[in-house]
Amino acid sequence: MHKIYSMAFSRVYPLYIAKVERKGRTQAELDQVICWLTGFSADELRALIDSDATFTEFFDRARMNENAGLITGVICGMRVEEIEDPLMQKIRYMDKIVDELAKGRAMEKILRK
Repeated sequence: MHKIYSMAFSRVYPLYIAKVERKGRTQAELDQVICWLTGFSADELRALIDSDATFTEFFDRARMNENAGLITGVICGMRVEEIEDPLMQKIRYMDKIVDELAKGRAMEKILRK
């Protein structure tokens, strides 16, 4: 079991905010891509952050977007589409779209519309 599975999402979320804001994007845009991926409303996302839900709990409650499988590419030296562990793949999907947001990719492309 990976250490990140038991880590509180609320510990990583501020790092995501800092990453995207350093590159000129906003917390609202970050929330939009996370909600797109997970199916959470903004209120559900905030409640999970406030509850210190672990990554396991976070993704257990998620209703993953049907287009999440269209997220491809390399993150942390691994191709996200080839990750076999379903939970790790979901975590890396989120890492990938946060990276795309920080790199200035158009929102329509991040959301795989």
